[in-house]
Amino acid sequence: MKKTASLNYSTGKKWRLTGEDMWGYAFIAVAMIVFCVFTVYPVISAFFTSFEKYKPLGSTFVGLENYKTTFSSSLFYKSIWNTLVYTVFTVPLSLCISFIVAILILPFKKKVQSLFKSMYYLPAVASGVALSVVWLWIYDPLPTGLLNSLLANFGISNVNWLGSSDTAMFSLILMALLAGHGTQIIIYLAALLGVPSSLFEAADLDGATFLQKVWFIVLPLVKPTTLFLLVTGVIGSFQVFMNAYMMTGGGPDNATTMVGLMIFNNAFKYSDYGLACAQALILAVVIAAISLLQFKLMGEDVEY
Repeated sequence: MKKTASLNYSTGKKWRLTGEDMWGYAFIAVAMIVFCVFTVYPVISAFFTSFEKYKPLGSTFVGLENYKTTFSSSLFYKSIWNTLVYTVFTVPLSLCISFIVAILILPFKKKVQSLFKSMYYLPAVASGVALSVVWLWIYDPLPTGLLNSLLANFGISNVNWLGSSDTAMFSLILMALLAGHGTQIIIYLAALLGVPSSLFEAADLDGATFLQKVWFIVLPLVKPTTLFLLVTGVIGSFQVFMNAYMMTGGGPDNATTMVGLMIFNNAFKYSDYGLACAQALILAVVIAAISLLQFKLMGEDVEY
């Protein structure tokens, strides 16, 4: 029998690499190098840059000045608030829509399910810039805009959807809710297919209604999936940038300025990379804290 390398803690034998071990490390080396170069190094570099006043020909160490500037900025707190509002409305509603659609697709045959999954996932394949251009036409304040044309049939006058601080955030939220939930639907459908049919049969014998089966059987069993989608959804929502950048540019009156857009403007519009790095690290800490809170509240009875 061929011997394999192992670490024997009881006898204190040294761990020796075999040829098979070396091939394994060789295969993961490329991924590790890419991860270190494009993830680990930028994070470390951003950490040190956050304590500097960045200059192309030589940065100046300023200590905590960038962090003090961030926490004394009213725009920073407004961008945090805008991001929270966007997240609170888009993430839970998106999960509900995705779950309901997955439930509706579940009774169909496998080929029909694949067709629906392809249809719902199609917007994720399209360019986000192209989708934004389409939505700019939908929200066009002129009578030729699609949404205003539809509202005109009910006697409602033109609305400047993206040009008013009262409707700009609502417009971005509506865009996020209608732009597609393909990934979440596919993940939810995979989780639903893993629910044992015997549980539904037992529920039928007990006379359970459809809503009772969903509440007492389906929701508890897909809770790990819901937790995963909730955490990743909140992380993605706090990092949202393109929608606000393409649709409103953060206006009007910073009503749609998200944290990601503020960081982008400081880095590439005002060339203040030190301040942008400090704000990015603060955002990372906020996201980590919210993620831990979600795991604390929902992950106690979840098995992984």
